[in-house]
Amino acid sequence: MRDREKVAAEDAEGSDVRARIIAAAAELIASGGPEAATTRAVASAAGVQAPTLYRLFGDKRGLLAAVFEHVMKSYVSEKSARKPHPDPLQDFRDGWDMHLAFGLSHPGLFAIMSSDPQLASQSPSLGDGQEVLRRRIRNLALAGRLRVSEERALGLVSAMGIGAVLTLLSQPEGKRDAGLAHAAREAAVAAITREAATPKNAEVRAVAAALRASMDRIRVLSKGESLLLSELLERIADAE
Repeated sequence: MRDREKVAAEDAEGSDVRARIIAAAAELIASGGPEAATTRAVASAAGVQAPTLYRLFGDKRGLLAAVFEHVMKSYVSEKSARKPHPDPLQDFRDGWDMHLAFGLSHPGLFAIMSSDPQLASQSPSLGDGQEVLRRRIRNLALAGRLRVSEERALGLVSAMGIGAVLTLLSQPEGKRDAGLAHAAREAAVAAITREAATPKNAEVRAVAAALRASMDRIRVLSKGESLLLSELLERIADAE
């Protein structure tokens, strides 16, 4: 009887209970990934009974969808409020950097996105975020700086942006490739615009990459020398 009374009281709180549960689940996901947001853990963290979760969200997937929407809505709101740069290409670069920073600070959200793309695709805020990106691409097109169709540009940037985040998240936090985010951004710029930046010392970097790829053919160096030279060539090839 007491449990029933407690559940009834929780339901009476309505949206406050829902918000508390979503906040608790979001915190668990941020610290331990989607797997950490078990029904028991979320209920305990939110101070509610497990039946309340099922009544409000249906199942764990429904709860994950609510958390995804909650976090995305906050991010897209911030993204939309940002004053655009007068140069549409710089504005695109700024938006890319913001996306990468958001992704790296929300690994749990991207874990949900990669494990259940259909769930993520149903988020209204994800669609709103795509519209923000679409406007940036439209501004590039209006300025005559786009070299592919707007739809192709949208698809390329979305795929490359999500891929860059997931790749960086797969690397140990203290050993992430610091230059990958910048390189991926400029690759996206090169893919959709006429104004890709020319890398510094591009010819030298190309030679270094070619030589490193041929290291298995070099027999005159010791194993230690080969490892050292390979590391140095990799650093030259990846130099900004």
